[in-house]
Amino acid sequence: MNDRQDPYDPYAAQEQQLIGYDAYGRPVYGQVPAQPAPPAPQYEQQQYGYDYQGYAQPQQPQQPQQQYYAPQPAAQEYGQQDYAQAPGYGYDTRQTQQWIPQQAAPQQAAPEPPAPAERRTAQVPEPRRPDGEPEAGRDYRTEMFAFIDQPDEDSEDVIDWLKFTESRTERREEARRRGRNRVVALIVVLAVFVVGGLGYLWYAGKLPFLDGPGQDRSGATAAAGAQKRDMIVVHLHNTKKGGTSSALLVDNVTTKQGATVLLPNALGVTSQDGSATALGKAVEEGGLGTREALDSVLGTQIGGTWRLDTPFLENLVELVGGIEVDTDTAVPADDAAKTPAVAQGQKQSLSGPMAVAYATYRGQGEPETKQLERVGKVLQAVLRKLPSDPKAAAVTVESIGQILDPALNAQTLGALLARLGEHAKVGAYRTDLLAVKADGTLTDEANKKVVKEVLGGSAAAAQPGAAPRVGLKDATGDEKTQVAAKAALLNGGYTFVDGGKADKTAAASQITYQDDAQRDRAIEVAKTLGLPETVVKKAENVVNAEVVVILGKDYKAS
Repeated sequence: MNDRQDPYDPYAAQEQQLIGYDAYGRPVYGQVPAQPAPPAPQYEQQQYGYDYQGYAQPQQPQQPQQQYYAPQPAAQEYGQQDYAQAPGYGYDTRQTQQWIPQQAAPQQAAPEPPAPAERRTAQVPEPRRPDGEPEAGRDYRTEMFAFIDQPDEDSEDVIDWLKFTESRTERREEARRRGRNRVVALIVVLAVFVVGGLGYLWYAGKLPFLDGPGQDRSGATAAAGAQKRDMIVVHLHNTKKGGTSSALLVDNVTTKQGATVLLPNALGVTSQDGSATALGKAVEEGGLGTREALDSVLGTQIGGTWRLDTPFLENLVELVGGIEVDTDTAVPADDAAKTPAVAQGQKQSLSGPMAVAYATYRGQGEPETKQLERVGKVLQAVLRKLPSDPKAAAVTVESIGQILDPALNAQTLGALLARLGEHAKVGAYRTDLLAVKADGTLTDEANKKVVKEVLGGSAAAAQPGAAPRVGLKDATGDEKTQVAAKAALLNGGYTFVDGGKADKTAAASQITYQDDAQRDRAIEVAKTLGLPETVVKKAENVVNAEVVVILGKDYKAS
């Protein structure tokens, strides 16, 4: 064994200081005092590791934490080859992890100065860095790096929590979105219904102050101008118990509305001989001239008379399949008259005989108007069941087997009833009672709201060629004075319209007219009655006539 220290022995260099390089570029080490040195960092290989005593003994593989490799410089390999060739030296094949610095050029002979004591640890080559990265500020340590192949148990929990939170948020947003969509859809549906309903009402002309295209434009000026009306008078004759009931069936062509105007039997009319009589009495006596008498009182133009006996009403109800009526009272059965009982209530189904029994029923102590209202209900219910086609309605009228007035044939009556039925089906129908006083004259309310608004009665509507109509209202309180004034007017060639008695007496007489064209006629009426011209003035007539006379105490019968 050679005890001489080999200056080129790399194992001996672990306790010596590098003092320079020889002519071949090999490191030369010198003896330094032995000092405890910090342990050198260990760099493990992938499969095998080597130590100074193990000499290539295999070790158990460990879980990799960070895989860095210490490259062996070419100078080390070059030095090992020279050891084998240099005389007196033996080549040591042991591999170490000590990095042997390589001399840049073989000609360098100047040794470096000894390093301080703190640098006496083994030098380890740094890991390679990507090209182009700055070197400054890179103080990295192995424990600062984490690699994707290292399992992270906490990351799975975080991902699961994020997924749970995200799914909850998405479900809430989806629920809110569905709720908003439902609200929007509901609002849209309601808006469509409202707009559709308003559109229908506007088209049908049923909105106030608005006229739709489905409404006749001429009806827009209903209050300002004349309206076209078709009307007939119906006389219902009770063939079993006697008595009559009268009504006007009115078709307002302009406004497309229908109406039934109930006429009390006490309504005063003028007979053919000029005498005053009641409507009921005139109808029972044959009804000759009754239509003209009604025109004179109401200022209307009635197109025809329909006499409807109770057996024909019964047949008509059966032909339309029965009717439904809201009955106001119960009608007991009459075995003598062979009339069935009728129950009280809404939407009572009535057959032909039941309809006749209800229409003609008048309870004990009831006024005539109650029985007239029941006639109106039955007539409107029959109109709702009639066909809307004029020809089909005419066939129904012919089928009841009635002989009609020559002035009103089945085709004309059927067409009118079909139009009235159409109004009744859509709710454009009304029933009014013409109120009269005890003396048979019209009340002021009836004259304004029924005669003028529903019937359109006016002085201009009188029959062409008829004598001027003069109304007389007695404010003298003396019946003889009224009779004398009436006789004077009839003798003067005027058509007399009975206005009845005033609510209170008046000292002075007054003659009024509404149309300027009637002023001269009003002056003539004053002269006929022996009154001064100063009593004539333009004002609203309280009686439906061209000229109205309110007879005061200043009138002196001649």
